Amino acid sequence: MHPAMQARVDGLADLRARTTLATADFCALTGRPAPAQNVRYQVVTKGKAYHIVEVCTGKTKGFCFSYRAAINFAHAMEAAATRKLVGRQ
Repeated sequence: MHPAMQARVDGLADLRARTTLATADFCALTGRPAPAQNVRYQVVTKGKAYHIVEVCTGKTKGFCFSYRAAINFAHAMEAAATRKLVGRQ
């Protein structure tokens, strides 16, 4: 990817993370429950394979040939994204 485009993508990802954290902080201050977090990765059947698709971009992040493996992979990617988001501040 072109460096300028990559810088923009990284900047937008940081802004998205800050938005999520700011919303959670605001909800904690006002005593409201935090909004439910949407699913980041979805398993989609494509022929004989199961693709793991990132919902916000529509890009395929991986694929598996068994449903159980695809679900486990999507859960692992979801957990890694959550850890990455929580680690940033």
